[in-house]
Amino acid sequence: MGLPQAMELLRGRAALVRESLQKSQTITESMVSILGSFDHRLSALETAMRPTQIRTHSIRKAHENIDKALKTAEVILAQFDLARKAEAKILRGPHEDLESYLEAIDQLRSNVKFFSSNTNFKSVDGVLNHVNNLIAKAISKLEEEFKQILMNYSNPVEPDRLLECVPNSLRPSPGSPGQQGDPNSKNRSDNHRKRSENVVYTTIDLIPPRVLPLLSDLAEQMVQAGHQQQLFRIYRDIRASFLEQSLRKLGVERLSKDDVQKMQWEVLEAKIGNWILDMRVAVKLLLTGEKKICDKVLGGAESLRDQCFAEVTANSVAILLSFGDAIAKSKRQPEKLFVLLDMYEIMREVQPEIESVFASKACLEMQESALSLTKRLSQTAIETFVDFEEAVEKDATRTAVLDGTVHPLTSYVINYVKFLFDYRSTLKQLFQEEGANGDAQLATITTRIVQALQTNLDGKSKQYKDPALTQLFLMNNVHYIVRSVRRTEAKDLLGDDWVQIHRRIVQQHANQYKRVSWAKILQCLTVQGGAPPGGGLDSSSGISRANVKDRCKTFNAQFEELHQRQSQWTVPDSELRESLRLAVAEVLLPAYRSFVRRFGPVIENGKSSLKYIKYTPEDLEHMLGEFFEGKT
Repeated sequence: MGLPQAMELLRGRAALVRESLQKSQTITESMVSILGSFDHRLSALETAMRPTQIRTHSIRKAHENIDKALKTAEVILAQFDLARKAEAKILRGPHEDLESYLEAIDQLRSNVKFFSSNTNFKSVDGVLNHVNNLIAKAISKLEEEFKQILMNYSNPVEPDRLLECVPNSLRPSPGSPGQQGDPNSKNRSDNHRKRSENVVYTTIDLIPPRVLPLLSDLAEQMVQAGHQQQLFRIYRDIRASFLEQSLRKLGVERLSKDDVQKMQWEVLEAKIGNWILDMRVAVKLLLTGEKKICDKVLGGAESLRDQCFAEVTANSVAILLSFGDAIAKSKRQPEKLFVLLDMYEIMREVQPEIESVFASKACLEMQESALSLTKRLSQTAIETFVDFEEAVEKDATRTAVLDGTVHPLTSYVINYVKFLFDYRSTLKQLFQEEGANGDAQLATITTRIVQALQTNLDGKSKQYKDPALTQLFLMNNVHYIVRSVRRTEAKDLLGDDWVQIHRRIVQQHANQYKRVSWAKILQCLTVQGGAPPGGGLDSSSGISRANVKDRCKTFNAQFEELHQRQSQWTVPDSELRESLRLAVAEVLLPAYRSFVRRFGPVIENGKSSLKYIKYTPEDLEHMLGEFFEGKT
């Protein structure tokens, strides 16, 4: 197709489009005219209907307000109805149904909250006053109920009931208190070993568990009502009295240093034994049980709970510790060492419970008081232990041991030392707290005590006029010391060298005894050269018959005198006694046999030979068997 034809075709199409647009514009103008007419009519209709719409809206609004007012009135009436029912429960008191009573108090608090947030109502102030007065009256009755219930379950615990909770091994046995401090007592040693056993205490309910939730609910209501101080006062007064009376029934009393000083040792010793038991019972049963009760009843108010528990227990703890404090501050005496160690041990034993029970800041003073007593007991025990060495060395008792046996001081000191090793771990603990090596320090002091004893015995041995008895006395006592040490843990500390050295000392005293006791009599049996003039002679020795007779008479008299005296002397150890007799016999009998064999014939031809040769060797051997038996 040529260009002119295409142009012509485009012009034709453009003319059609222009014609279509003109028609569309005409239609649009017609529609605008029609719509303008409708808008005018609708505006007129709206103007005519406006008054009717306003009346309809007002009626609908009025209905809504009426519904709202009715609903509000229903809510208010419901609150009044609930308040009236709660008031009836309050007036009846909590005795019939405490749970319902507590619900009534909660309802009254809801009423207060409701009316406080709806102050536009007429007479709302009067309603609030009435409800608040009811709540105050209800809380007052709850206070009385709380106090009454707590008092009903706060009667002091009988000692028998508490002792039933203590393990059998730790309960006092008949007659045991009087033996507590005697280091010679086997019972005391047995009792101490029992304490180191792992034991379990039976728990005790100081208030029945079923009552605790009730007391807790009552306490919570009092706290919510702002009656914390009233709650605090009631709980403190009742439970503090309960604890103090329970301890009083056990026999716990407040004692001062002067009170302790005035007591006879037997009385004081029994009181210390009782105090150790009382401390266990008080801490592990009473105070621990009281803490659980306080936590459950006052658990909702932590600061109130901790302060209340502190004041409940303060006086009881002070009374308990006062006795221990008085003992620790009283005059130091050797016999007090073991009870001091017992008291120190019990304070260490209950320390975990004390730290747990008195963990709060409010109870810090009680915890510090207990720790302070433990330290004082530790210091006094160490000082008493160290003093014992000086007391032994300076012991001036004039108790006469006429038969040369073991002196009471020796048995006392050695039993004291032996018993120390039942407390070895405790003593090590004490020395370690002072910064020393426990075993080394114990060995040093033990060695010095034994040495002090030997020094004292040397002095006491000088009381004897007979040097033979002096040696026998020292032999007996040193042997007793060595034998006792070998049978105890002291041997491990003192060492084998110490034992061997002191066994040689025993032998030296035995040898000295033989020398001073038998040397003179043995001279009678020894023939020396040269015979006096006159009389018959023994051709082999040149000794005269008269000389032989004198020697026999002297021997008989001396032996009889030795037999008479030394059969009254005592060697308590059977093995040592036989060894000493044998040692004498080994020297005496061969010499006597030789003398009789050689010189017997010189006087046997006489009329009264038996007057001079009174004893056969067998007679002497028999009589030697009677030596050191302590016969009077």
